Amino acid sequence: MNKQIVIKPVITEKSLKDASNGTYTFEVDLKADKNQIKSAVEKIFTVHVKDITIVIIKGKNKIAGRKRRKVKQSDIKKARVKLATGEQIDLFEIGEGK
Repeated sequence: MNKQIVIKPVITEKSLKDASNGTYTFEVDLKADKNQIKSAVEKIFTVHVKDITIVIIKGKNKIAGRKRRKVKQSDIKKARVKLATGEQIDLFEIGEGK
């Protein structure tokens, strides 16, 4: 199995706020299930996953190009991963403000 399950972290205001509570958001492969996501996150970040919530966001229809053709954007699957107490992922940490 040579596919990448965790594609990238989702960095938004809401995800950074949730990260302070121990819940981290990642964009994942559309075909991945909860068990695959759990094992991938635990292997990449060496943490213990307690709970996973998955959301599929449908792609929007856009008008693009010079001829104004309709183009459908691809669907996105996001996973919100809750870690065991006391654990954190350093990607979501915010530096001290000025």
